[in-house]
Amino acid sequence: MKISPDSAADLIARLLKRRGVSRVFALCGGHIMPIWMRLDAEGISIIDVRDERAAVHMAQAHAELTGELGVALVTAGPGMTNAITGIANAHVSRAPVLVLSGGNPRPQENRGGLQDMDHTQLVRSITRYARTVREPSLVLQELDEAISRAVGDGGEPGPVFIDFPVDTLRGTVPKALQLEEHLAPKPRRATRPDASEVEKAVELLWSARRVLVISGRGARGAGPELIVLLDRLGAVYLDTGESRGLVPDDHPSVVGAMRGAVMGDADVVLTVGRRLDFQLAYGSPAVFKDAKFVRISDTASELRDNRRGAAEILASPSETLRAIVALAANRESAVDRQWAAKLRTAHQERAAKLRQSMATAPVGSDGRLHPNRVLSALQDAIGNDAVVITDGGDFLSFARVGLSAPLMLDPGPFGCIGIGVPYGIAASLAFPDKPVVVATGDGAFGFNAIEVDTAVRHKAPVLIVVANNGAWQIEVHDQTVTHGKVVGTKLQFADHAAMARAFGMHAERVETEEQLAPAIKRALANRPALLDMVVTPEAVSSDAKTGLAWVPDLQPLAAWDEAERKWRGT
Repeated sequence: MKISPDSAADLIARLLKRRGVSRVFALCGGHIMPIWMRLDAEGISIIDVRDERAAVHMAQAHAELTGELGVALVTAGPGMTNAITGIANAHVSRAPVLVLSGGNPRPQENRGGLQDMDHTQLVRSITRYARTVREPSLVLQELDEAISRAVGDGGEPGPVFIDFPVDTLRGTVPKALQLEEHLAPKPRRATRPDASEVEKAVELLWSARRVLVISGRGARGAGPELIVLLDRLGAVYLDTGESRGLVPDDHPSVVGAMRGAVMGDADVVLTVGRRLDFQLAYGSPAVFKDAKFVRISDTASELRDNRRGAAEILASPSETLRAIVALAANRESAVDRQWAAKLRTAHQERAAKLRQSMATAPVGSDGRLHPNRVLSALQDAIGNDAVVITDGGDFLSFARVGLSAPLMLDPGPFGCIGIGVPYGIAASLAFPDKPVVVATGDGAFGFNAIEVDTAVRHKAPVLIVVANNGAWQIEVHDQTVTHGKVVGTKLQFADHAAMARAFGMHAERVETEEQLAPAIKRALANRPALLDMVVTPEAVSSDAKTGLAWVPDLQPLAAWDEAERKWRGT
C-alpha cells in the first residue's frame, strides 16, 4: 500500500520529525497503517509493544524523564480503549503525551463497521484536547494545537488525543496548505513573574524562622535554581514522588526522613510546581497548623488548589526562583539555622539507621530474603547515576525509601501500579548509558509482564527486579466488616525468571543472600535482564501496618483523619 508523500499521514510524520520526536511507542493496526509507514519512512523509531496501555505508559515515562513530548500510536476500537488507563495516568500526572489513533473511512462511519467507535467521547474528560480530524487539509493545524495543549502552552500540560479516518490519512494535502508556521518547532515560553508577588515572596521567606520548601512536577526544569535558593535561604527541603532526585540526597537542606515533623513545624511553606494533594494532607491546618504558603508554578492547578498562598506566582519556576534570589540579594535570612541543622542531623541519623537495618535485614522464618536486603544490595550496585522506577503494592513502600537516584518515577498520584516494566523500557531507551532499574512487586509486574518481549526485541538495556513474595495483600480499615484485619489473595511463587528466559532475556532466580550480589552484577552486565527475587511474605512495610500500602509518601496522613476532626472540633 503506497502512501503519498503529500498525504495527511506523511505530514503527521514530517511534523513529528520537525518537533524533535525520534521515538514513537505503538501497536500496529489497519486503521493506523498509513501513519506507521510514514513514520518509518521519516526514520522515526517505532517501539512496537504488546498492549496499548504499555505504549502510553512508555510515552509518559519518556516525556517525564526527558522533558520532551511523548508520543503513542494506537489503533481503533479495543486498541484505543486499551490505551485509556495510560491516558488517565498521564492526565492525573500532567504529563505531555500525544496519543494518535485511526478510524473507519468516512463513508463507513456510524454504519456498524469494524471497530467503529467515537473515540473522542471516551477520552474527552481525561485529555487536554480530543479531536477527530476528517479533513486532510486541517491535519497540520490540529496537530500543532494539540501539541501546544500537551506541553501546557497557555494551560495545564497533559495528554491529548487525535484520531483520523483512514481515508483522511491517505488524502492529499495541497502544498499551498502545508504551512511552515504549523510544521516549525515552537519554543517553550518562560513566563516571567510579577514583580509585586516576588517582593511578597521574598519578604515572607526571608522573614520566616522555619521555612519548608516542597517541589513537584513543575519544578523539574528548575533544579539548579532551586538548589541556589536553598543555599541562600537555609530552608529545609522535601521532595516528592514527582521530583525525586531534583535535589541530591547529600544536600544539607534535605530532611526527607523527618517528613511528618517538619510539616508540622514550618511557619512558611514554599511549594514549587506542586499540588497540595493527598500526599501532602491537602495542605490542611490539621497538619501544617498556622503555616503561611508561598506558591510558585507555571500551571494554575498547582498554584491555588486546597490552600491559597500569601504570595502566588503564576510564572516559570526557574525564572521565578532566579528573581527571588536576585531581589533578596545580600539580605540575611531569618531562618533558624539550629532548627534546620537539628532536622538535618535527625534525618541523617534515621537515614543511616535505615541503611544499616536494610543491609542486615534478616531472612524470614521461611528462610526467604527480606525485601530490604534486596534493595540494599541493589542500591550498592547501581551507583549514583542511575534511573530507578519503583512499582508495586507493599513492595513500593519498601522501595520508595530504600532506593535513591537522580531520576526516579513511581506509579504517581493515580496509583497506577503496573507501570514499572513499560516505564523502565522507555527510560532505558532514552538513557542507554545509565543503569536503568525497575524495582517491582510480583503483582504489579504481572500487569505488563509480557512487555519483557518488547525489551528483548528492542534491546532496551533495562534491569527488572521482581520482589516475588507470592502474595497480593491489602489492609482494609472498615471496622464494621474487618476490624483492621489484613485480607488478600495468595499468589504462587511463580518462576518469573523462566518466563523472561523464554523470551530470550538474561534472567536468574535469586533465593539466598549468597546469590544476591553476584546475580545483580551479572544482570547489570547483561541487560535487558530480569532478577526474580524470592522474598518472604512475612515482611510488612510500615505503610501496610497503617493501612497505607500501595500509596507513596503518606506517613503524614496516617493520623490525618483524627487530626482533622480535632482541628474542626467535631
